[in-house]
Amino acid sequence: MKKAKYTVGLLQLAFSAHPDDNLKKTLSWVAQAAKQGAQVICLPELYRSQYFCQKEDSSLFDLAETIPGPSTEAFQKTAKELGVAIVVPLFEKRAPGLYHNSVVMIDASGDILGIYRKMHIPDDPGYYEKYYFTPGDLGFKAFQTRFGTVGTLICWDQWYPEAARLTALQGASVLMYPTAIGWHPAEKDRYGSEQRDSWITIQRSHAIANGVYVAAANRIGHEQPVTDSDGILFWGSSFICNPQGVILAQASIDTEEILLAEIDLTQMETIRRNWPFLRDRRIDAYDGITKRFLDRKP
Repeated sequence: MKKAKYTVGLLQLAFSAHPDDNLKKTLSWVAQAAKQGAQVICLPELYRSQYFCQKEDSSLFDLAETIPGPSTEAFQKTAKELGVAIVVPLFEKRAPGLYHNSVVMIDASGDILGIYRKMHIPDDPGYYEKYYFTPGDLGFKAFQTRFGTVGTLICWDQWYPEAARLTALQGASVLMYPTAIGWHPAEKDRYGSEQRDSWITIQRSHAIANGVYVAAANRIGHEQPVTDSDGILFWGSSFICNPQGVILAQASIDTEEILLAEIDLTQMETIRRNWPFLRDRRIDAYDGITKRFLDRKP
């Protein structure tokens, strides 16, 4: 039976260049979040390393791990011991030469409920993900945890309303976005406020349009794996908002934090009754949404 309420927790952390240290540190923060009452806990994107996609280097494929592997085994044990569900984002080695940016959804029993593989893969200065990651081939996912139905998407997915919609339509009460996003330091003063505001606004709009909660877990810190570049200054700002887009909890831009908020299915139902966007969708008129662009005919 679905619980009427459950508590989600986001970890906003900085990461070092040492994968084993990052694993131990994150396990400790998961335990802290559970002690504070979190029942479903989400880590930042690619938590086990610094954000390596700032350069193209074939040796960095060595950071990838299998499923099951070190991350899943450690967090399965922790999830079972603490009685919490955990969203674990990792660099997945699926087969030799085949890699994904993935999430493993682990339930409070310690069982793996499934995998989500990032569908939208960026290729921008400092975010050279197409070099490393094969686009996801499992579709959009929502997982029935012990506490509630959790939709999992990853970073660049958060800009796409189609991804949020298709995940919400599977019954998710919260969309969780493990994230690694920040400023190019040289652009921060000129564009930084607008960029960060756009990131928050688009995700709040997904909450409103779909009548769901949204939770985005970002990292912090200045990471500069390419010595002759400015690196990326991750802007933190992790947040959780309700189905009206109201921010319930938000982190700073530069501090490691645990964010907690309650997912209230009764409130979700009330909001959807009064803002019945799902009821009024014109599913008979959306054929064009599967086109790349609706070109005008001469």
